Amino acid sequence: MEYLTQNLARVLPDWNRAALAWIGFYAVVLLAWVAVFLMARQNPSADMPADFWASLCIAAGQASYGALVAMWALMALAMMLPTFVPALRCFIDISQTGATTTAGAFALVGGYVVVWLGAALAGAGAQFALSKAGLIGLNGASLSGWLTAALLFGAGAYQFSNVKEACLAKCRMPLSFFMERWAPGTLHAAKMGVELGVLCLVCCWALMALGFIGGTMNLLWMGAATLFMTLEKLPDIGRWLTRPVGYALITAGAFVTAQTLITG
Repeated sequence: MEYLTQNLARVLPDWNRAALAWIGFYAVVLLAWVAVFLMARQNPSADMPADFWASLCIAAGQASYGALVAMWALMALAMMLPTFVPALRCFIDISQTGATTTAGAFALVGGYVVVWLGAALAGAGAQFALSKAGLIGLNGASLSGWLTAALLFGAGAYQFSNVKEACLAKCRMPLSFFMERWAPGTLHAAKMGVELGVLCLVCCWALMALGFIGGTMNLLWMGAATLFMTLEKLPDIGRWLTRPVGYALITAGAFVTAQTLITG
């Protein structure tokens, strides 16, 4: 791999190497969304047996933990890689100065992905446990008004937390992040990717948990959540979104609580 990267560096101009990196990045995002769409439609691909895709879409109590991990991993790639674009663009811009290489960009993304694959393990475990407890249904959606209210209140309150604010500040200024931690080498790029992944996870875990309200494979929710989390990381736009969405979620939580009390 190192030999191939060195030869590509000699043959291709900088802008071509950057273009190849972006093509590879968006290809992964596209493939993840295609796979998620196939799961949501329970439409097996030509290369996968039908029972594999079906096992990803049935209740956690019926599916294997491994199938749930695969589902959550694809969801994480589809939803969280687009939010990584500003940081990756900044890193690739820095690479134009010769401070890093295309291999470093791939390592950065790899470190980020590792964190979210770890988060997929936790998400799958949560879905498995909630399904066993009878709190979510076949599509991963909440069957309990109290669970729904708790998720809304939790995500809404977290929008105002100092922890989220601190992590968002770093996510919104990737250049400052890289300048503070910069060191040459592919391994260090991977380390920075892990750090960015942790920051992103701390920012977004409560919003990701809202998937248990409308269904973990609800494409409308996934698309809306991806768009919001992407915009929230943009400094000129995100600062106008975080707190209003927090108020909206808390209001929705109060409404669900009142409705649950009335209906019993």
